Amino acid sequence: MTTFKAFWAEKTEDGYTHSIVERSTDDLPEGDVLIKVAHSSVNYKDALSARCLPGVTRNYPHTPGIDASGQVVSSMSSDFKEGDEVICIGFDLGMNTPGGFGEYIQVPAGWLTPLPDGLSLRESMVLGTAGFTAALCVEKLERMGAAPDDGPVVVTGATGGVGSVAVALLAKAGFEVIASSGKADKVDYLKSLGAANVIGRNELQEENARPMLATTYAHGVDTVGGNILSNVVKSLNYGGSVAICGLVASPAFQTTVLPFILRGVNILGIDSVELPIEEKTANWGRLASDWKLDNLDNMTQEIDLEGISTAVDTIFSGNVSGRTLVTHN
Repeated sequence: MTTFKAFWAEKTEDGYTHSIVERSTDDLPEGDVLIKVAHSSVNYKDALSARCLPGVTRNYPHTPGIDASGQVVSSMSSDFKEGDEVICIGFDLGMNTPGGFGEYIQVPAGWLTPLPDGLSLRESMVLGTAGFTAALCVEKLERMGAAPDDGPVVVTGATGGVGSVAVALLAKAGFEVIASSGKADKVDYLKSLGAANVIGRNELQEENARPMLATTYAHGVDTVGGNILSNVVKSLNYGGSVAICGLVASPAFQTTVLPFILRGVNILGIDSVELPIEEKTANWGRLASDWKLDNLDNMTQEIDLEGISTAVDTIFSGNVSGRTLVTHN
C-alpha cells in the first residue's frame, strides 16, 4: 500500500467543493496496471467533472483527469512491466475511474499506450486528449485527401486546447491556416503557432438562413458547434471536409442537404474516447515523429494539484488559451 495526494471533487447542496486529499493505492479500482503519474492536463471534460456537472461523472467524491502519463509500478499484464513509461487517455479514465489528478492510477492494460520514442512524458500531456483529438482531425482530413494546395483550412475555437494544437499541426503540414477566435488579444499567439490569418469569431457565429454561402475554405476543424459549424459547412469549397470534435457553443447546428448534394462536402466525426487502442498507439507514434511539434511550450502553462481549481474556473470563464499541464511533484 502506498499513500498519495489527489485532487478531490465533492458534490454539495450548494454545488461542489475541491480539496487535496491523501488516498491509498488500496482505494483504487481493480486494474491490470498500477501507474505512478508524472503528468496530466486540464480538459473541458475535466472541468465538467470537477464542477460536478452532469454528463461525465456519475458518483462523487471523485478524482478527475482524463489524461495521464507516467511509469508502471506493477503489472499483471505481460504487455507491461515495472519501469515502462506509458500514456493513458480516454476510455473511462477520469470519468468514473479515478484519473490523472491523482499521483497514482490503476487501469486495464488495454487502455495503455507505450510512450513512443521521440516523445517525453511531459510532451505527451502537453498534448493530452485535446492535442490527440486535434491530431485525429488532421489524420481524418488526410484520409479524405485534403492537401495544402486545396486552399485555406479554418480552425474554430482556435485558442483552445484542441484548436491551438490543430493550428500548429496543420501549419506544420503546410496548410494555410485561418484561425477563428473570439479573443482579439491572441492574434500574435495564434500566428506564433503557424496561423496565416486570424479572423474574429463574429465572422462565423451569426445565424444565416441561406442554405449556402460563398466558398471560402477548403476544409475545416470545428471545436465549437452551433452557428459557427453551420456557417463553416455552408462555406466549404466543392469536395471540402470539416472535422468536428466539440460543442462549446452548442451541440446542435442547422443546415440543409444542399452543401452535401451540390458541393459534395463532408462532415467527419472525431472521437478520442473509445477509439481502439491500436489506432491510439499509431497516432501517438505520429505525434512523436512526423507530427512532432517544436512549439509546444508556446501554448503551455504548468500547474500542480493546487492550481486545478483556478484552471477549471478559467475554462468556464472562457479565458483559456492553449494547454494546461498538471505536474505531480
